[in-house]
Amino acid sequence: MSRSSVRPWAALLVLLAAVLALLLVPGRLAPGERHTGTGAAPDPVPLPRVPSGFFTGSDAEGVRRISGAESWLGGTELRVGHTYLPGDRWSNIEGHPALFAPWARWKAERPGRLFVLNVPMMDRNEAGLTDAEVRAGLRRGAAGAFDGHFRTLGERLVEHGLGDAILVLGWEMNGTTYGHRCGPDPAAWKAYWRSAVAALRGVAGQRFRFDFTPSRGRDAVPWPECYPGDDVVDIIGMDAYDQPEGVSFEEQVSEEYGLAHHVAFARAHGKPVSYPEWGLFRNGDNPAYVRGMLDWFAAYRPVYQTVTDYCPHGVWGCADNPRSAEVLRGALGAPARP
Repeated sequence: MSRSSVRPWAALLVLLAAVLALLLVPGRLAPGERHTGTGAAPDPVPLPRVPSGFFTGSDAEGVRRISGAESWLGGTELRVGHTYLPGDRWSNIEGHPALFAPWARWKAERPGRLFVLNVPMMDRNEAGLTDAEVRAGLRRGAAGAFDGHFRTLGERLVEHGLGDAILVLGWEMNGTTYGHRCGPDPAAWKAYWRSAVAALRGVAGQRFRFDFTPSRGRDAVPWPECYPGDDVVDIIGMDAYDQPEGVSFEEQVSEEYGLAHHVAFARAHGKPVSYPEWGLFRNGDNPAYVRGMLDWFAAYRPVYQTVTDYCPHGVWGCADNPRSAEVLRGALGAPARP
């Protein structure tokens, strides 16, 4: 939905909900006080049972490392398995047994586990495609040129018992990192998303959920301009890292198209939220930021949240962030036995 097509009453709902979300930030600081990376770590308060995961790698080794993260958490089960399809060529975007089989076994071992899969919308997705190349690809996708690849992907997921996967299709489309970015032609991007979703929903036996996930903030384009419609979106996600340098958690909440706008937009569209990627970044070992994010999850109860667990973002897989690790372990870890 482009900004020009938003009805006045809908825009007003988003604005009012954003103000309410900002006012209800848990643990809000006094005026002038800031979440920073200095001082003692906040007390680790347990997080309500939000389905959680650590991204530890895309392949079979990533699956094996989940048990190590669970041990570090004191035995807490990580219910979310999150991985990414390679975006180098269409044959990899279609998926293959070497990637799916280990995750299928992990998911089948225990009821209630979620499998989350990031799906590129373009081959050569990280090859630095020009805007003209992206625009041409988006228009071909909108015309259905790539539907067969998505049908093959859906069929392979169903064959592996992953037909109820959450698919994060074309993530961070509001930025410039990926070839599946929205900016060169938002109208074509939205039409392409709709075509891909229709192809995937047409696969027999599927129960996929589709997660529309921009990066936090405005980035290259305002992410609401890329929203393809309520009928083809099940979850509205956000990738949110601790950046830019010197920006407090409260500023990340209140910034244009930030955390508050995200939950308000989702509420106005009747959708739950998710946080497929989050973690530390430009502000180093910042336990107050981690506490702020955990409080945010407790307040807005996402469908799932996944920590990106490698340096510089992570806590278990990155020894550079011990104070943040203490906070996250205290919130997600199993309670101590008497």
